Amino acid sequence: MLSAEKKTCKYNEHLCKYYEQFKVYRDKVLALNNDSLEKTVAVALALCLVCAVLVSLATVALRPLQNYNKALDMKRNILDVAGLLDDGTDIDQAFKERIEAKIVDLKTGDYVDNIDPAEYDQRKAAKDPAQNEVIPVDKDIANIRFKAKYAKVFLVKNGDQLQSIILPVNGYGLWSTMYGFMALDADAQTVQSINLYDQGETPGLGGEVVNPNWRALWKGKKVYGENGEVALTLVKGTVDTSRADAVYRVDGLAGATLTSRGVSNLVQYWMGDEGFATYLNKIRNDG
Repeated sequence: MLSAEKKTCKYNEHLCKYYEQFKVYRDKVLALNNDSLEKTVAVALALCLVCAVLVSLATVALRPLQNYNKALDMKRNILDVAGLLDDGTDIDQAFKERIEAKIVDLKTGDYVDNIDPAEYDQRKAAKDPAQNEVIPVDKDIANIRFKAKYAKVFLVKNGDQLQSIILPVNGYGLWSTMYGFMALDADAQTVQSINLYDQGETPGLGGEVVNPNWRALWKGKKVYGENGEVALTLVKGTVDTSRADAVYRVDGLAGATLTSRGVSNLVQYWMGDEGFATYLNKIRNDG
C-alpha cells in the first residue's frame, strides 16, 4: 500500500514538488548555527505563520458564539430601554415573550412584510447604497449623512395590548456617532426611556449619556408640542419645572455642550418628518 505522502504525490504533483522544496530548505535552516540571521528570520516567520493560522481558525470557530453574544447584547439593550430588564432576567425568554420586531418604511410609515426582521440589520443597510438614501445637508441635523430606507422598530406587548414602542436612533455627538433606542408609551408621544448604548463620548462628561440618573430624567417627557412639531430638547443647566414647556425639556449634560446638542439633534431628527413622525402619527390615529 502507498504511504499517505506517496498518495499525495500521486494525485498532486505540484504539491509534492513544493513540499520537497520545503523539506530541503527546512533541513538547510535547521543545520544553520543558532546565531544565524537567516535561521532567526525563518523561525520568526514560521512562528508568525502558525500564530496567524491559529488566530484565523479561532475566529472562524468562535464566530457563531460572537454573533450570538452580539444579538444577546442587543436584546439586553432593548429590554433595558423597555424597563423589562432586572437581575436574573432570562433575556432570550423575556424578549421572545414581550418584544415583537417590525420593519417600517420611513417614507410611508407602513409596516413592510417582505423583509424578515430577524435578518435585517439597519446599521448595515444605512451604509449600503442599494438600501439607503442620502440625507439632504439642510435636513441632516443629526449629522449622519445616510439613513436606511427601512427601520427596525420593536413593539412591547402585554398579550395583544401595545405597551410601548422602541425606536432606533443615532446622531453625532462630540467625538462619535451615538447609537441608541428611545422608548415611547403606546400614545406615541410620551417618553419612557432612552438608551444610548453605543457611543464614544468623553467619560465623565458626554459619556454620562449612559448614567441611569440622567436617563431617568426623560421619563414622562413629551415629544410633540401642540402644533405637532418636535418640541423635546435638552437645555443648558437644569430644567425650570415651573415653566409650561418643562414637559418638553431635559437637563443638559454638565460640561458637555456639544454632546447635549448632539442628543437634542438626534431626537429632533428621528422624531421628525425625516424619521418616525409619519409612523408615529399613524399609530396615534389608529389608536
